[in-house]
Amino acid sequence: MPLAVLASRALLGLEAPAVQVEVHLSGGLPAFSIVGLPEAEVREARERVRSALLNSSLPFPSSRRIVVNLAPADLPKESGRFDLPIAVGLLAAQGAIDPARLSGHEFAGELSLSGQLRPVRGALAMACAAGCDSSPRFVLPMASAREAALAAPDAVLGAQHLNDVVAYLCGQIHADALRVPVPVATPPALADLADVRGQALARRALEIAAAGGHHLLLVGPPGSGKTMLAQRLPGLLPELTRQQALQSAAML
Repeated sequence: MPLAVLASRALLGLEAPAVQVEVHLSGGLPAFSIVGLPEAEVREARERVRSALLNSSLPFPSSRRIVVNLAPADLPKESGRFDLPIAVGLLAAQGAIDPARLSGHEFAGELSLSGQLRPVRGALAMACAAGCDSSPRFVLPMASAREAALAAPDAVLGAQHLNDVVAYLCGQIHADALRVPVPVATPPALADLADVRGQALARRALEIAAAGGHHLLLVGPPGSGKTMLAQRLPGLLPELTRQQALQSAAML
């Protein structure tokens, strides 16, 4: 069947809404269209995907009319994160990949012209959202997979090249070959407010802001100790929960 449907994620602030990538091949004049409110970098995926498939010795339907729909149509789509799902969808629509193998997977990643996978922004936010939706596996570029593994270590697979993803989907390699080692987070050493001499009013303001969860504005001439005091504020705050730590890291 010349139609393939697979899952991906957009990035909207700190949220990663689900996107359905539909790839359809039909007769008629050869063309490659991407619809679904794509921005310029998404429309440019046509050239990256074509070159990546050809340079990876994978088939590209150059004599067919290609339509890629990114649903929902009213959600803006940006960046090159849809390169990988579009390329995989094209292969599935041609029969090079069994469409049934796409079920239970989500894909995101930018392709180079040689087929290498480049990292994308928001991998941690996408993995958090995919984990909430109980998606079993999220296929990402290796550099992005290391970040996403902080949120979903058992669900993230990392690949260096498009051929690695195709080999996995065709059953030539096992998922364990794409597993990402879970990074070990070491708590940073926090500066202690007890090291500060003097600054009684500023220290009192820090304690009140930390205890009550208030905003704090430090104003003063250079060298008065604003940075020194601000560096010691985290030491007064309670330790972040895992969910809070992931949300904070997703903002970076």
